[in-house]
Amino acid sequence: MKNPILWSAVLGLMLTQGCTKANSQVEVVTPPKDTVKTNPQPVVNIPSATYDLSLLSKATLFADASTTNDLVNQTYRELSGLAAGRTNAGLLYTHEDSGNGPEVYITDAKGRDLGRIILDGVNNRDWEDIVCGPGPDATKNYIYVAEIGDNDVAYRSVSIYRFVEPDLTGANAQTVKHVTPEIIPCVYPGGALNAETLMIDPLTKDLYIATKQVSKSTLYVARYPQSTNSTTTLTPLANFPFDLLTAGDISADGSEIVIRNTGQIWYWKRQANESVVNAMLRQPQDAPYGRDEPQGESICFSAIGDGYFTISETKKSPAYKNTLSFYKKK
Repeated sequence: MKNPILWSAVLGLMLTQGCTKANSQVEVVTPPKDTVKTNPQPVVNIPSATYDLSLLSKATLFADASTTNDLVNQTYRELSGLAAGRTNAGLLYTHEDSGNGPEVYITDAKGRDLGRIILDGVNNRDWEDIVCGPGPDATKNYIYVAEIGDNDVAYRSVSIYRFVEPDLTGANAQTVKHVTPEIIPCVYPGGALNAETLMIDPLTKDLYIATKQVSKSTLYVARYPQSTNSTTTLTPLANFPFDLLTAGDISADGSEIVIRNTGQIWYWKRQANESVVNAMLRQPQDAPYGRDEPQGESICFSAIGDGYFTISETKKSPAYKNTLSFYKKK
């Protein structure tokens, strides 16, 4: 071709068509979607527990078999939290989760129906745990309700409702109490996460949330004093290999920790001056659990620390009764 400009144009067109043809033959592979609902979290330099959960020693401090009592009120179907009273010795508080009323039910070790505490001004989007412990007024005890469930990881903000534990003795027993809780709004640093475990350290008043994930749980903290006027960004502390955690508790004296899922309970004896996260990074013991609950959702130490209680949901297993189990120290 004698025209160099025309020849260059033709050559460029041929090269472009060749590249387009080659690119059209490249197979684009779309990776399968993750079946676990979760949000990517920012990479944070936090420690991870290294113990093997299949190689744990047995916690011999507790009786292998539990003492059980059926709850007098058998209308509950989604009990998802359990806490031992401090102001009201011997009483236990429990509640249901998503879609149920903003109510805390009052019972005891015998499973009696002793009334309700109604939280005014808030809803029960997905309450998942409850704890008793100290708070802003050192002369009072507080109840904390965790609005932290989020199966669809759709809510960036979670809330913890705090109110003074009311006097439920004497003439105040077996009644309905109305309270207006303070709201502690919190967010995870990387977006929404699902969680069902709330704990309070009575030594520091720090609040801990452990996420519910497949073969993983991240422990977050909201340091005291928690704000009711602004949103607290939760601080990640450590990763753990626990699968789908449903509850946890720290004893009233701060010396013991338990967490659970539907099939197992783990126990730590906390050392003097040891933080909660450092205690949990040590290998736990496998605590007794009868695995006789259809969907074990809750756990708490007794107020005097002589054992721990468990309770279960029954919505998916209507043949089961609502039963309170107690594993007593030997």
